[in-house]
Amino acid sequence: MEYTGAEIVVKCLEEEGVKHVFGYPGGAVLYIYDAIFKQDGFEHILVRHEQAAVHAADAYSRSSDKVGVCLVTSGPGLTNAVTGIATAYMDSIPMVILSGQVPTHAIGQDAFQECDTVGITRPCVKHNFLVKDVKDLARVMKEAFYIARSGRPGPVLVDIPKDITIHKTTFDYSEPVKMRSYNPVVKGHQGQIKKAVQMILEAERPMIYSGGGVILGDASAELTRLVEWVGAPCTNTLMGLGAFKASDKKFMGMPGMHGTYEANLAMQNCDVLIAVGARFDDRVIGNPKDFASIPRKIIHIDIDPSSISKRVKVDVPIVGNIKDVLVDLIQLLEESGKRVNQGKLQSWWEQVEKWRARKCLDYAKSDELIKPQFVVEKLWEVTNGDAFVTSDVGQHQMWAAQYYRFDKPRRWINSGGLGTMGVGLPYAMGVQMANPDAQIACITGEASIQMNIQELSTCFQYHFTPKIVNLNNRYLGMVRQWQQLDYGSRYSESYMDALPDFVKLAEAYGHIGMQITKPSDVEPALREAFGKYKDRLVFMDFITDRTENVWPMVKAGKGLSEMLLGSEEL
Repeated sequence: MEYTGAEIVVKCLEEEGVKHVFGYPGGAVLYIYDAIFKQDGFEHILVRHEQAAVHAADAYSRSSDKVGVCLVTSGPGLTNAVTGIATAYMDSIPMVILSGQVPTHAIGQDAFQECDTVGITRPCVKHNFLVKDVKDLARVMKEAFYIARSGRPGPVLVDIPKDITIHKTTFDYSEPVKMRSYNPVVKGHQGQIKKAVQMILEAERPMIYSGGGVILGDASAELTRLVEWVGAPCTNTLMGLGAFKASDKKFMGMPGMHGTYEANLAMQNCDVLIAVGARFDDRVIGNPKDFASIPRKIIHIDIDPSSISKRVKVDVPIVGNIKDVLVDLIQLLEESGKRVNQGKLQSWWEQVEKWRARKCLDYAKSDELIKPQFVVEKLWEVTNGDAFVTSDVGQHQMWAAQYYRFDKPRRWINSGGLGTMGVGLPYAMGVQMANPDAQIACITGEASIQMNIQELSTCFQYHFTPKIVNLNNRYLGMVRQWQQLDYGSRYSESYMDALPDFVKLAEAYGHIGMQITKPSDVEPALREAFGKYKDRLVFMDFITDRTENVWPMVKAGKGLSEMLLGSEEL
């Protein structure tokens, strides 16, 4: 039996176990949409902007360990999606993006709604395909899913010309994927793992630094075992929050530009640093010269060999799946019959506790102004620390990372690498599709939320019920903070002086709106939103202290040892 290319796309998605597709129709994909209309194997979610489709599929993947899928049309449909694709690429999120294309005979003719999809997306995808023959479609789809989820994950795009979706061929999805040029390493090199074991056993001031690779590799349990066995302090990057329990005494908080004093000084002063699924990002280590100024041995475990010694020279590189490498590493440590020197370890912890005693995340409470940190703390209390939290990008993102203490992986959904404003609401949509019974909070700011606020319409149509926590300081907050610190308080274009009435706007879309102006009303509002209105989307507009800054802070170009704990140090 023969099927059209559009029907084959649908059958491939069903074979891959896809249950939800986020998308927006257009001329080049109408045959695919017609095939979707005739099937009941998966649900399609109609967004209001293609960027939101990609973000929602991205968060669906982050919060579920499944491959997110989105579908957009050619030309502007694809270009609208590029920001979302780049966001997923920077954070190594497994996704498949299906894009329509003009008919094959029209490619290169500047046809209506044509663009060079392969060329445009090449720098921000793990791989992309242009299907030129319907006979190749099923194979390409299978390869796309395989590439997206294996090795270092990432987005894969399949560009499908309109005529391919109407041509017919037989369908066979049984052939295994065979790609001679793509064979990602899974198991770590045993010799390197043995070197790491010896280095750990000889450590006097060990430190474990873990990132998003632990979460993507579903290796949170193995990371916890390693931390417990070594007895070392552990820090999770922005992308790795929840990989190790924030409630554990060994957790140091987040490292880097807005990390904790104890995490940064422990990173800087350890003698053996075990980096697990992290890439020594510029926002984590600050100035590389300063980071290298104190000698230390570095063990780096990562699935991607190109990430090792990219910014920081390491002593023991181990390439492989995080979970597999940690299992082998822990087994060898346990079989060694030895332990890290307990006396030296105790002295190290005494020093770490002195750094922690600085209580760098303390802030001035107020009975008159709502402090944004206070809102996040109360959100953590009201949700018992068990919510899925999405965020946009800016000050509110950092306060969420600092004050919502994540004890589980895949609960913190944010744009780390690209830093994309506007992700928070579509992220919440994707999370709810993957976790329909969960508590979901979207922590955002009055600038970020407006970048994809049209998705309130999507939320109403599909009965999405996230609780939007808008930390409204009437500024582009992080921009204003940098302008205050580095640009002589010249607030060029960072003041938002024409904001909408968010309560009325939420109500116009069919949702519940609240404005909260007093600290005493913060907790009652949150409890009402998650209690009385648990089955409704609630937009909470918290009018916060507009002068509040994110502390601690490592200024651009500075090192971890040069961090500022507050404005009094300027």
